[in-house]
Amino acid sequence: MLTLRGYVDLPPPTSDGTSEFDHGDVHRATGRVFVAHTAANTVEVVDGLTDNHLMTIPGCPEGSGVLCAQEENIVFAAARGAGKVLVIEARSGRTLREIPVGPRPNGLAWDADRRRLLVADVQENQALLLAPLGSSEATPEQPVQVVPLPGRPRWCVYDDTRSHFLINIREPACIAVLSAESGEQVALWPISAAGPHGLDLDAAGGRALVACDAGVVVALGLDDGREVAQTPIAGAPDAIWYNARHERLYVAIEQPGVVNVINTQVMALEEEIVTEPGAHTTAFDPDRQRLYVFLPTSCRAAMFDCDPPDGVSMRRREA
Repeated sequence: MLTLRGYVDLPPPTSDGTSEFDHGDVHRATGRVFVAHTAANTVEVVDGLTDNHLMTIPGCPEGSGVLCAQEENIVFAAARGAGKVLVIEARSGRTLREIPVGPRPNGLAWDADRRRLLVADVQENQALLLAPLGSSEATPEQPVQVVPLPGRPRWCVYDDTRSHFLINIREPACIAVLSAESGEQVALWPISAAGPHGLDLDAAGGRALVACDAGVVVALGLDDGREVAQTPIAGAPDAIWYNARHERLYVAIEQPGVVNVINTQVMALEEEIVTEPGAHTTAFDPDRQRLYVFLPTSCRAAMFDCDPPDGVSMRRREA
């Protein structure tokens, strides 16, 4: 089960202390946690080794997504309010460059083999393939490919086994599958539940795990997109993370403010943890087995250790 480790206070953007966060990620080599602080137009950084707030990175208007390119020691941050992506050095927190991608970038996915970044835009309903670190085929500012999407994109991931980008589409409810090599759409997988939102991969099991606004998590086979399982959750979700070590999926649900823990071996709810109303953003450190949940009203991060004892049954606990 998840065990509360403690809290880290984050800088409030307003006098009343309320905030809003969106999509976080962990730089695994340092344990640093990066999260888009949407209301403050910043990226906040938590030191996962000391459990303290480390720094604030300015210049990210309406931050909507953060993604770590682990091998490159780079963090990408989508600034939805400025139509750009920040390229941040993970160890120093220094912004190396800003890449215009407009008008409203949101979802991010990274192909480490080709060093390409996919940016999904929620206004133009398109995906841009970029070479943000530069390459022989394009400069950081020149898209390698611009791909129209069938609807508004949500979160996206990269499947390195099949060299595919997967992008959740809110309506029509589906996953758009793009070739990492050509950027072309190679498949469109229908989702049986409305509003695909959170997305992560169970690589060993060959499944895409999709959390939907309709209040369900759907599992699809990565080879053909066929639905293989479905389980209800407590409400409309946002960020999700898959813990391959324990075969558990963590689903953040802002109303009523809980994290649902799904046992993906049997695709069933195992645990529900009360967090805070509005808490829909998380980050997961697979090396240190720690889940971070960002709490907008109290403007802090709750830290949970993920190594469970034997014989855990479903339970509901206060965070």
